[in-house]
Formats: sequence, structure tokens, C-alpha cells
Amino acid sequence: MAQTANLRNSVANRQILNSNAMVALRMKDGVAYGALKHRPVAPRALAGLHGHHPQHNGLLAALPEADFARLSPHLEFVDMPFGTTICAAGEQMQYVYFLTSSIVSLLYETADGASSETAVIGYEGVVGADVFMGGGASLHRAFVKSAGYGFRIKASILIAEFARGGALQQLLLRFTQALFTQMAHTVACNRHHTIVQQLCRWLVLSLDRLPGNKISMTQDLIANMLGVRRESVTEAARKLQDEGLIQYSRGQITVLDRAGLEAHICECYAGIKKVYEGLLKN
Repeated sequence: MAQTANLRNSVANRQILNSNAMVALRMKDGVAYGALKHRPVAPRALAGLHGHHPQHNGLLAALPEADFARLSPHLEFVDMPFGTTICAAGEQMQYVYFLTSSIVSLLYETADGASSETAVIGYEGVVGADVFMGGGASLHRAFVKSAGYGFRIKASILIAEFARGGALQQLLLRFTQALFTQMAHTVACNRHHTIVQQLCRWLVLSLDRLPGNKISMTQDLIANMLGVRRESVTEAARKLQDEGLIQYSRGQITVLDRAGLEAHICECYAGIKKVYEGLLKN
């Protein structure tokens, strides 16, 4: 889709590597903890954003000019460091986040501390569907898995704008449908497909939201997001590396052959991709 390609190109010079931030994290009960865990995202004025613009987000870019002009005074530019928890499960979100160059993982956590990624959101979407869908408290932990930037808006303001109907409401509803589709495919994939297939799907979904071919992530965190043992991820990553598809070193994965990864992927990725490709079409 041309519009999606242009948006990806617009963030190509602003890729943020997360390997330094990962040093500050440790693992506890399968969840990332550390110095960044409670660090709040820091809002800035819209002036002096070093080339960033709200319309680097796909949803905001698709809004008619009048709708965007009504929203833009309320948007705050935010730095989103790797490891930041935007919202914990059970919390009421005070802001909704339109991402531009960051990637956020939605994690479902069980009572015994286990967790699994149910969806990933990047520049194509928004974090905070619970807010405008009227669900109240968040059902997931929203965790920044790739550092970058975004724009946030107060939940109360977005709820009022959503209630007006029109283009914004339709875009947010279509995005929510795409998000639900991703969640459904993720659940099925984690239940029925191999670890290699799951890892390839996870890698390609991340690449779709990054300007380059490098993903900064430890095998511990990947295992946590997939809900599997670290040893299983290590074995799957070794297989992909032996085939020349990826190179893994010190918490950084470099994808050498995306087509090769896609050859390993189950039908789940195609189903997700189809829905997202149609997200911004009229």
C-alpha cells in the first residue's frame, strides 16, 4: 500500500536501537523489570520535534484536514524508551498514544506471573483501544519493545472526539477490528504452530513496523512474549541462523533474508497482513 510505504519511509532516519537500554533491565517472574519500568513518557511541545510530525502515524495521516486540525492542538510529543510500561493491566488509561517510530507490545499476564504477547502496535495504530471502546480498565500491559516516539492525547478528549462520529470514529473502529484479528491469529498460532513459525511471525511483524532490518531484543524477552521457554527460542533462533536467515549477537537480531523467514511462516501472518493492508483504504 503506497500510503503505508510512505509512512514507513518517513521514519527511516529515526530508527532507535534498544541494546543500551536493555542493559538496565533484568527479568523477574518472566516480566521485564528495571530502571525504565516506571519511567513515565515525557511530553514535549510540538515545536522543535526534529522532523517528527503527528501524521507520521497512519491513523492521523488518514484523517481529513479539518478533523486533524481539531485534534492537533491536544497532541503531545512523547519520548518512549525501551522497557517503559505505558499502562499496566487493570489500570485506567489517562492518555491514548498514536505511535510514530516506537513499537508497543500488548502482554496478557496470568496470576502466576506468566505472560504472552497478544498483539503488537506500531506507526499504523494507536495504544488505548480500551478507552474509546468503553471497556474501562486495560486488559493488557502495554510495554514499549522498540524505543522511539509518538504523540499522546488525553483520554477524555479522544472519547469526546470519538463520540462525534465521522472519519476518526471509523478509522479507530477499523483499527480495533484489525487489532482483534491480530489477537485471534496470535492465539491460534501460539496454540497450533511450531516455535520456529511463531518466531518467524514475530520477527516479520516487528520488521513491518521498523525502517530497517535490525531488531534489538534478548531471547529472554522474546520467550516471555511468545509464552515459551527460553531454550525453545534459542533452538529456533539457531535454526534460522544456520539457514542464513538471521544473525543474532548480544541482544540484536539482524534479518538477512526476509523472504526466507516468510517461507517459514504459517498462514497467520498472511491473515494479519491482509487486514492491516486494508485498514486505511476507504
